[in-house]
Amino acid sequence: MSLQDKMRERARELLESGAVNMVIGWEKGTFWYLSPPAFITTPEEADRLVWDEFCLNNLSKYLLDYRNTDDKIALFVKGCDSRNVVRLLQDNQFPRERLYLLGIKCPGLKDSRAASLLGEEKRAELPLAPKCVGCTHPEPVIYDELLEAGVSGDLGSPEKRFEDVEKIEAMSYDERYAFWVNAYARCIRCYACRNVCPACDCRECIFDRTQTGWCGKQMGLTQNMFFAITRALHVAGRCTECGECERVCPQRLPIMTLNRKIIKELNALFGPYEAGVSLEAKPPVVEYRPDDPDFEERR
Repeated sequence: MSLQDKMRERARELLESGAVNMVIGWEKGTFWYLSPPAFITTPEEADRLVWDEFCLNNLSKYLLDYRNTDDKIALFVKGCDSRNVVRLLQDNQFPRERLYLLGIKCPGLKDSRAASLLGEEKRAELPLAPKCVGCTHPEPVIYDELLEAGVSGDLGSPEKRFEDVEKIEAMSYDERYAFWVNAYARCIRCYACRNVCPACDCRECIFDRTQTGWCGKQMGLTQNMFFAITRALHVAGRCTECGECERVCPQRLPIMTLNRKIIKELNALFGPYEAGVSLEAKPPVVEYRPDDPDFEERR
């Protein structure tokens, strides 16, 4: 039985038994290279579910839409999805007892943007999706049930995780400044990166509160860079490197390069840490301890 058949079968069984009210997975979109999220609420709809090389969307983000309901939700999770589920649980954004996690071992997915340009006849030659390059956890880190099968594919090398960061670090100060100015001069502040990010789980975002004057509505380099740096620092220590922000950016900005630079610095300051891998491990910049030696020095 293929993984897709298993997914449909389990979704049907869970809905028929009343164990869950909804199953969140993927379905085929308008184009052959799109497999967007699917929200299944009846057993008959289970046949909409698919698994292919374009199931790129991180489904954990959609749990936030149901955090104020009583619905019990079954969620298909790849490695990146599962790490963000851990983050949401750590932030008390969704109760574990209302989740049923169906784990999928991800073999690495394909670049849908490249697919749109190359055409379906080049399907076998498609490159790995940028978000999968450097993936360190292709298998789910948390699940209730693990579905074994998967589609064929090649994962990126974890050694490439900080490759882009190191290129920027090798530049002069002027070259670095020019790089970021060129990038964020193109930002249109559509907030797609914020909206898709599972780590952006605040109930009210600072950038929606225009009356505070933190950031104006006009497009401009200063405003754009303020938004980019503020958002990156807000998810510092909590970014799981799922790459959704960069995947959905219409301007193709190097958002993950900035995120990974912060991750690299945090690792240097506080020791190796990967967000969302363990429920017990606390993010380095969100935990307060009175016995912290730096705390004593500041007093």
